[in-house]
Amino acid sequence: MTEKQTKDVFISILGLQDYEGTDGDSVELTTAGKLTRTARGYHLSYQESALTGMEGIQTNIEVSPNLVMLTRTGQVCSEMVFEKGVRHLSLYDTPFGSLEVGVAARSIHSTIGDRGGELEVNYSINIDHRLAGENSFSLKVREAKVTQ
Repeated sequence: MTEKQTKDVFISILGLQDYEGTDGDSVELTTAGKLTRTARGYHLSYQESALTGMEGIQTNIEVSPNLVMLTRTGQVCSEMVFEKGVRHLSLYDTPFGSLEVGVAARSIHSTIGDRGGELEVNYSINIDHRLAGENSFSLKVREAKVTQ
């Protein structure tokens, strides 16, 4: 795959949220998406569904060797930067207002390549400067097979 060439892929997502004072929550989703090689790594994109509670929102994930950036656009706009050992602040805009969100990645593991692969990010999240929870997400990306 050359830079900027896009492949159709299937993306399996498992998100785990363990917020203070709750039993924790998980979301699992398999969806069609796109995988593109970029100058810095790989770009994944997919549309959220009603299953995640974010129907109509576009999710983009930039994966580079030491950094993962997740952006969402639509009714909810956010950008979360994951870099091991570094706390990044961002604004999380919703129809109900904005929150300042801080994320600090504890670990990032990626085998994403031209044919797919896996990505796992474990991180803590702060909302308005208070620890809100310990979260993780993992993605499995595989090429969509074209049948003729």
